[in-house]
Amino acid sequence: MATELEELVEFLSSPSPPVKKAAVEIVKKAAVEIVSGLTGSEEGLQSLSKYSEILLPSLSRLLSESKEVSEPSAQALVNLSQNSELAGKMIQMGLIKVAMDMLYNPESCITRLLVMLLVNLTQLDDGVSSLLQIEDEKMRGLHIMKLVRSFCRSSGETADDQFEHVGSILVNVSKTEDGRKMLLEPKRGLLKQIIRQFDSTNQLRKKGVAGTIRNCSFEAKNQLENILLISEFLWPALLLPVAGSKIYSEEDISKMPPELGSALAIEREPVTDADIRVQTLEAIYLIILQEAGRRAFWSVNGPRILQVGYEYEEDSKVMRAYEQVGSLVCSTLYLSISLNHWLTLLNLRKITLLALGCLILNQLVEESGGPEESSSEPTKAES
Repeated sequence: MATELEELVEFLSSPSPPVKKAAVEIVKKAAVEIVSGLTGSEEGLQSLSKYSEILLPSLSRLLSESKEVSEPSAQALVNLSQNSELAGKMIQMGLIKVAMDMLYNPESCITRLLVMLLVNLTQLDDGVSSLLQIEDEKMRGLHIMKLVRSFCRSSGETADDQFEHVGSILVNVSKTEDGRKMLLEPKRGLLKQIIRQFDSTNQLRKKGVAGTIRNCSFEAKNQLENILLISEFLWPALLLPVAGSKIYSEEDISKMPPELGSALAIEREPVTDADIRVQTLEAIYLIILQEAGRRAFWSVNGPRILQVGYEYEEDSKVMRAYEQVGSLVCSTLYLSISLNHWLTLLNLRKITLLALGCLILNQLVEESGGPEESSSEPTKAES
């Protein structure tokens, strides 16, 4: 391994494209072996790290060359960035700015790989700060605005969706307070743009949107007004995935806003990804922790929607998320409504009396975990 890397340092300075490509292929193969553990990964990682100060800048420079060189170089960087130590070094050397500049270079042909690289780098807080340009007052937020624009303008209905992984970047960004605040700024309107991508049939996009909304909901205590400014798009994104697939009655629909009622008045495909359903329920929970959030939830007939969805739910993890929301609603109503009246009202029969009794007696308002980063493993480039 050390011998190959020593030769690689010499190869990377060669002006010959075929030699450069061969060098990049060596790095890519070494990275794949080290990261996936196909060989002695600890020894390999140590060997690779020894040369990282030379290898990483060299690979970064190759991103601007022809496709035959830039593509394997980008693949190698994506694979190497799965290692947090090497990812940290890439961030320190300014690779996020390099990737963003190349991403919007008309001559670049490695868009998907650059986006995948940004996914891995933003799993680190320093990577998020770099992408948000926190230290640059004049340029702050420009990168994320470009990515959101590309995410929303590109089609998620094609097999070659170059920007689908931006959803994972947004989840990583929204795990930080700075990221959430930027996404929720009314003047930027970023969350409104992002939420509208929830209608995409691309599950990676949909999951990224759900995770981003969920993380942004942690700001509900201080920024609920900004969150509810986009209620027209927010409630369909949160409630339709957990509404079940049945057609709702005219009476139920009459108590909903048009954007919800029209969707629930017809047959529709269920959201099959359990993680998405959990994320939307957790977002609802965080919003209705606030009194104004509960009023907004009731105003769209939210309890009825969750009641119906819960009756058809079979996944135990999702059922627990339903019950968490139900228990919170119960705990906020118990002073004025008897237990039996509440059960009759919401008809959440699957929540046990024992669980409800414990929740009411102890006045529990269970807190969700903190904002989550993208749930997927670090992105790996295919050969």
